[in-house]
Amino acid sequence: MFNRDLVLKQRAEILHALCSSGSTEHLERVLDKLLSQGELIWEEYQNIQVQGRALYTNVRQLLDLVYTKGEDTCEFFLAAVKQVLPEAQGAGITFSGCCSNLEKTGESQSTSSQTLLTQRASLVTKLQACIDGALEALVESGHFTSSDCDDVLLPIHTPSQQARRLLDHVRSKGESAAKCVLHYIQESESSLNQEKWTLSKEFSKYQKKLSSSVSAQSCFLSSYGRTSHMPLDEIYTEAQLELANDFADLSGALDLDDIVGAAGTVNDEADTVLVSGEAGSGKSTVLQRLHLLWARGVSLKGFLLLFPFSCRRLNSEQRELSVQELLFQHCCWPDKEQEEIFQFILDHPHLILFSFDGLDELKQGFSDEHMVCCPTQRAPVNILLFNLLQGFLMKGVRKVVTSRPEAVGPMLKKHLRKEVLLKGFSPSGIDCFVKKHHRDPTVAAKVLESLQMNTALLGLCHSPVLCWIVSQCHKELLGCGEGSPQTITDVYLMILQHFLQHQSPLKSTMGLGWLQEHIKVVLHLGQLAFEGLGTSCYIFTDTDLETCYVTEKDICMGFLILSKDMSSTHSKRYEFLHVTMQCFFAALFIVLSNNTDRSTIHKLFEPQNMKGTRLSSNCFMGCIPSSDQQEQGLEGESVIAETSNLQITATFVSGLLSQRHRSLWFHCCPSAGMEKKVRQVVKCLSKGMHKHFKSIPQPVQGEKKSMHAMPGFVWLIKCIYEMQECKIAKDAMSKLEVDHLKLTYCNIGPVECTALAYVLQYLRNPVGLQLDYNSVGDVGVEQLLPCMHICNSLYLRNNNITDEGIRKLIAKGIQCDNFQKIALFNNKLTDACTQHFSLLLKTKQNFLSLRLGNNNITAEGAKQLAEGLKFNHSLQYLGLWGNKISDTGAEALASALEGSKTLVWLSLVGNGVGSAGAYALAKVIESSASLEELWLTENCITKAGVECLIQALERNTHVKSVWLRNNDLSLEEVEEMTRCESRLIF
Repeated sequence: MFNRDLVLKQRAEILHALCSSGSTEHLERVLDKLLSQGELIWEEYQNIQVQGRALYTNVRQLLDLVYTKGEDTCEFFLAAVKQVLPEAQGAGITFSGCCSNLEKTGESQSTSSQTLLTQRASLVTKLQACIDGALEALVESGHFTSSDCDDVLLPIHTPSQQARRLLDHVRSKGESAAKCVLHYIQESESSLNQEKWTLSKEFSKYQKKLSSSVSAQSCFLSSYGRTSHMPLDEIYTEAQLELANDFADLSGALDLDDIVGAAGTVNDEADTVLVSGEAGSGKSTVLQRLHLLWARGVSLKGFLLLFPFSCRRLNSEQRELSVQELLFQHCCWPDKEQEEIFQFILDHPHLILFSFDGLDELKQGFSDEHMVCCPTQRAPVNILLFNLLQGFLMKGVRKVVTSRPEAVGPMLKKHLRKEVLLKGFSPSGIDCFVKKHHRDPTVAAKVLESLQMNTALLGLCHSPVLCWIVSQCHKELLGCGEGSPQTITDVYLMILQHFLQHQSPLKSTMGLGWLQEHIKVVLHLGQLAFEGLGTSCYIFTDTDLETCYVTEKDICMGFLILSKDMSSTHSKRYEFLHVTMQCFFAALFIVLSNNTDRSTIHKLFEPQNMKGTRLSSNCFMGCIPSSDQQEQGLEGESVIAETSNLQITATFVSGLLSQRHRSLWFHCCPSAGMEKKVRQVVKCLSKGMHKHFKSIPQPVQGEKKSMHAMPGFVWLIKCIYEMQECKIAKDAMSKLEVDHLKLTYCNIGPVECTALAYVLQYLRNPVGLQLDYNSVGDVGVEQLLPCMHICNSLYLRNNNITDEGIRKLIAKGIQCDNFQKIALFNNKLTDACTQHFSLLLKTKQNFLSLRLGNNNITAEGAKQLAEGLKFNHSLQYLGLWGNKISDTGAEALASALEGSKTLVWLSLVGNGVGSAGAYALAKVIESSASLEELWLTENCITKAGVECLIQALERNTHVKSVWLRNNDLSLEEVEEMTRCESRLIF
């Protein structure tokens, strides 16, 4: 097919790809390349880039222009689009036949002004790093005024837009100005190259030493994996990375390079990137992988030096340090010329990367009260860290920090460049990890088969730390039959048994006596963990171990590992395999020990009530806010972080006290004391749920009663699930009387879905369940099925759900009388899912609303839906915006909807629908007795198509509005059509 035909045939797809992000960057980069090749003249460029005009209109103008210019221009245009668009975004566009190289040879530029055009694309890239210097040179030479500079530096412009604006101004100033800016760029480049050549001898030895040190620290899996010395290369499995902000053009998975790349930047002035994820989601491992790839020169090539820090280990640093001392003493000490190397770091901040792992484990909460701007000034390490993250220190150095999401409050978030969410393993990631962990393919296959038969356990394995435990304990897993783990507590008990019995296999007690045999070890480690949580202590000295009677033999069990604490060169320090393991042992101590305060459980479930109280072991005092207001402000975010660890501990306590596990404790502690602790937990859960229910506001008259649940509510639900006692779940749900339960942005993954379904199935009345913007995925969808009968509507926007998840969901939904509405915007659905929705529409004659916006449904999918719509007599709302159904799909849907007596609202926004589709939809308008709104914004409808819609509206006064913004209409045509029919919205 010729390139001109490709442009015409794929007009809708190209239009969507260049506009879907909402940013003009892709269009501007295409224009830069076309200008450089001479395929556009300056006047044509100006006619396309009209300020204030809709992006879609500008792109359409460009499409019209390149099509009229002929085959060669279309070839260069397709090549430019291919180079500009990310691979995933251009996946649906055919580029065959377009040239792969945009460079033209044999043409010389006789003037500097011409050079500004022919090299525009590369000049924009070069200028972004030196805009201020270029402007200064132009002002000094008399070519620019301060007004010109202000116009270039308008805050609404991105750096690339500022560069383009500067070039546009320079071109208008004439040849002399063009020479000036080209000379400045050339001088800047040669100066930088000279600097690199001169400085390379001075710091290359240090760079090699630092790389070697980082590589040595990163080559084996850190944290829990250190027990078996697994090479990172052999076990590393990619986890799911997503941007925290909703970027339409970046909805797919991110690569590691994207963490520090430009994708998803929300604040260009900030330097700090936050990677947030729940405990056990793999944050440290992702950072470790980045470090290793940098050390090998494979990734992060733009950074000459990388300095990695662990916040857990920075807690041990009691001295006041300067930034120079922090870098060199905690990472890598230069053999000589320390001052010169540090000066290079100060002079070239954009070539340096800092990483801080585990901000949530820092003892001090984030504060912006103590400002430090001088890199040689000494200050406490936490103050240095806070000023680095805010950019007061080492401005321009990129910083990557990991943390649990709840530990990062708004005070720090305003200083973030962007936030990346780590969502754990995908189903394919679990499969990959298990196969890497077990070199014997037969064992790996058996483990995966066991997981497929136990979807609750499969859901748990989305957490990398739990996936490791399950893989490590494969013999116990495969030998447990029907008693396969269901809860997080089950999984941790399995690793406990695995480690204890593997240390003494010959005399290991059979049956339930394995715990009694090792009760002293468990209590010693439990006390260490318990007291550590109370003082935000995650690294322990020999003295700490002696205080809790932890012996060398106890250490050999494998739950404690040597800590790489670089601030201590003499004494050994230890830490638990993982912070969740410390929480688990603390929970074991609370359940098994008689030495805890009677109010421990109450205080554990309500940490905010612990202020001013004291436990016999001095536990938890480190996370209680001081009554002093100033201290409270300083420690606020630290309290949030510590509360998270207490909640994990409370979850384990709930699981350990479940009826299923009480036989384990029979010979370890008095049953009366155990029953009392069970009653305490049940009372705390009931009280916590009641507090949430009490906060539900009364509904406005005419609206449904709605509860917007907080993350604390999800935690209580998980605790109830861990107990696995339906009576507790029934009692909790008997008091919940709402019509709509909203759990958006609550970090709901497969584990949380399992717990929600277990508890919500006992609701007395049907409810609308809103789980938008979480990480439900296909496995989570399957976990929700037990509560589908009580859901009248299900909202699952932005949840990485695929066709396979839909297959299972609809198979269950068809059987549920209450199920009437579903919304699945921004997922990963294709035409394959539409056969299931078609069956749903045919089968359920009480189904009201189907919203599938912004997925990957084409005309074929629309035809499948149409088959179901022909037999449905209840649907009121149908939303398919942001798909690719085109005219063919619109015609199929229109044919099925003609004469509908129930359809109220239909959206086909951004679907490449042209006038043929509009003609078909006009028949729906004409024949429907119920339709009120039709949305056709962002399509390709021309005047002829709109005239068909007007004629139909003349025959139907019931329709309230037809939305037609951003279609193929001139301003004159829009004005004319508006005069003809006021219900058309342009």
